[in-house]
Amino acid sequence: MDSAVTLSAQVGVRAACDSLGVPRATFYRQRPLAGPQQESEPLAPKPRPTPARALALDEREQVLSVLHSEQFQDCAPAAIHAQLLDEGRYLCSPRTMYRILSEEGESTQRGSQLVHPRPNTVKML
Repeated sequence: MDSAVTLSAQVGVRAACDSLGVPRATFYRQRPLAGPQQESEPLAPKPRPTPARALALDEREQVLSVLHSEQFQDCAPAAIHAQLLDEGRYLCSPRTMYRILSEEGESTQRGSQLVHPRPNTVKML
């Protein structure tokens, strides 16, 4: 395995493993970890960059104001999206509306909830 490690530094892992007949999975599995990462805690993941096509803060506020408006307060985002398209307005996709509501902690059921009456608690003999 030492020869595969030495050769891989010169020609690359794939070429070294192919020439020596060592499976690459075995090479990676038996190779010692380099540096102090072996004993310390794993590194925290890097924060994900904001996508270039993400809604700006004012656009998000506009979507939230529409979602919170009295006209749409009991409607699902898909229904809101369809009605806005009928009016000739496009703010964002229904999925983006769901994401915005979820980030605001408002992703529960938006429509009116039916409350069923309590069942009769009298026991029959």
